[in-house]
Amino acid sequence: MVVSILSTINNPLSTFRLKGEVVCLSIPSKVVKISEDKSICTVDTMGVQREASLMMMGEDDVKIGDYVLLHIGFVMNKIDEEEALASIDTYKEILELMDEEERRQAILDDDACENRTVNGL
Repeated sequence: MVVSILSTINNPLSTFRLKGEVVCLSIPSKVVKISEDKSICTVDTMGVQREASLMMMGEDDVKIGDYVLLHIGFVMNKIDEEEALASIDTYKEILELMDEEERRQAILDDDACENRTVNGL
């Protein structure tokens, strides 16, 4: 499951080493609010809230409560809740090895992965 949303990159931001490879994490985020014009949503990524654009999604594709993956501030796709929760559990294990500031920064820098592919493939 986690492998489906990881891609190999050379960017030092929002990266980790996993089995010797540098990977870019796309942490599933839960949509908690959608603007009236449906162009922006607020997402919660493991307790950190931020805004993301819905311009890359079709009208009414994303609803409050959906899990999504972001790239450079844009919602790129929805993912299944079961897969999202399993991925979040794995990320929590990774984050437990970091201190508090590193955790927060890893979540905030998640969008900075320039080479992440759509749908994580």
